[in-house]
Amino acid sequence: MSTELPSDPKESPPAPRPAPREVWKKGGRLLSVLLAVNVLLLACTLISGGAFNKVAVYDTDVFALLTTMLLLAMLWILFYLLGTARCPDGVPYRDAHAGPIWLRGAGGGGGGGGLVLFGICTLVMDVFKTGYYSSFFECQSAIKILYPLTQAVFVIVQTYFLWVSAKDCVHTHLDLTRCGLMFTLTTNLAIWMAAVVDESLHQAHAHSSHSNTSHTRLALDLERASSAVGGECSCDTAVCQIFQQGYFYLYPFNIEYSLFASTMLYVMWKNVGRLLASSTHGHSHAPSPLSLFRETFFAGPVLGLMLFVVGLAVFIIYEVQVSGERGRTQQALVIYYSFNIVCLGLMTLVSLSGSVIYRFDRRAMDQHKNPTRTLDVALLMGAALGQYAISYYSIVAVVAGTPRDLLAALNLAHALLMIAQHTFQNVFIIESLHRGPPGAEPHDTPPKEPCHGLTFANLDALHTLPACPPTPRLVGPSPAGPQEAASVIVAPRSHWRRRCLKDISLFLLLCNIILWIMPAFGARPHFSNTVEVDFYGYSLWAAIVNICLPFGIFYRMHAVSSLLEVYVMS
Repeated sequence: MSTELPSDPKESPPAPRPAPREVWKKGGRLLSVLLAVNVLLLACTLISGGAFNKVAVYDTDVFALLTTMLLLAMLWILFYLLGTARCPDGVPYRDAHAGPIWLRGAGGGGGGGGLVLFGICTLVMDVFKTGYYSSFFECQSAIKILYPLTQAVFVIVQTYFLWVSAKDCVHTHLDLTRCGLMFTLTTNLAIWMAAVVDESLHQAHAHSSHSNTSHTRLALDLERASSAVGGECSCDTAVCQIFQQGYFYLYPFNIEYSLFASTMLYVMWKNVGRLLASSTHGHSHAPSPLSLFRETFFAGPVLGLMLFVVGLAVFIIYEVQVSGERGRTQQALVIYYSFNIVCLGLMTLVSLSGSVIYRFDRRAMDQHKNPTRTLDVALLMGAALGQYAISYYSIVAVVAGTPRDLLAALNLAHALLMIAQHTFQNVFIIESLHRGPPGAEPHDTPPKEPCHGLTFANLDALHTLPACPPTPRLVGPSPAGPQEAASVIVAPRSHWRRRCLKDISLFLLLCNIILWIMPAFGARPHFSNTVEVDFYGYSLWAAIVNICLPFGIFYRMHAVSSLLEVYVMS
């Protein structure tokens, strides 16, 4: 008996099972990734080929491919929803961390508003695009009207799917589910790339037409490429022009919707076949609108709102003056760079102060497995590379270039502060995401035996006990007794640190919103300022900006969602 008893734990049935399951999980993931890579490369080839006039790929071919991908993705989503509804045991676990707080679906405490907002704006964009193509239906292919209608239905179906299923940890049809999620993710990325290419052509054509430099050949190429959208038809009526300008201004919301949906689908893909404990760790509660500014010093929200309003005014002035004569363009650039230098400088200092506060924060680090947090960190670091690249190209052009005027100095300061701000903000956000919830501070002097499990209503009686610590931190209420019977004592030092961190989070959140609005809705000082254009040439500089800037724009909105998460966890 004594020799057989120790062998029982080693020969328990669950021991040999994890190894084959892990191997098969990796095999299924590899299959789905290979499918996604091939489909994405095909879509990128057609989209990029259709953007150039010299390539014999027409926009109708691109629309046909995207429409087919949307239809296939919707079919799989309907299959998934019906399958999980008929087999509830197929989703035994739900990940409370899935998706940022403001994008979470069911069970997120009223979340999902951000994804729904972007989805609604995308639906409005599809209405404008359908109206634009319907304005000259006689000389257009039917696929150009079918594509925005299909995309509108896809947005509705996918938003509902993410609302109810974003937290699922599926345990049925594992390989099919992984392939379906990856295909839907690839469809969103293809839509994102098509929108970025279309908007980049539109912006480049607009700035080329306003430019006084000799870029005539490129402007003509862009005009021919952009005319492919309308073919040989002319958009002369006022209604047609309203539709055309309307859907171009709504492109940023469509771009953000596709990217945020892709991130949520990736987390679902990581959670396929995942085993979770019965008790989830972390913090999945979402802030209510009334408690957004609670427990703050109000300095961060007020200063952030001031910069937001001033930034909107600067953006309007820039858009009005940059299309005018040369002198007004120079003035608009000086105002634009001056505001960005002040805003970036304040954001850098505030991020540094937040990191300094964390040096005195005794909260334990959250070491639990969290695919959402891992993806957030990777996206913050990866998306920042786009703005890093533009800044370093600008620094080289200003330092090695000939002009030494005020505009060049402002451009150099702006590029340097952009690098510093991204760096220190990433450090602050990443460290905040890895902190434990409030109240997780380790005790320097743990309470002794007589104090365990006691609830005190009289603080004087508490201090008279020699075996207890002089300053108790927190005494929880009894489950059966009333809430007033417990005395909740919050340490003053921890309290002011939390309020400072909340102020910092809200300030950075508002600043990132205004810094997202400016480039997302058409501010392109990279082309209005001719330093980089003269140094690198228009073609090379336009390629650098059009490739890197979409990542910089996405960084701002992703930082907003991460900072809201930081605010809730502070």
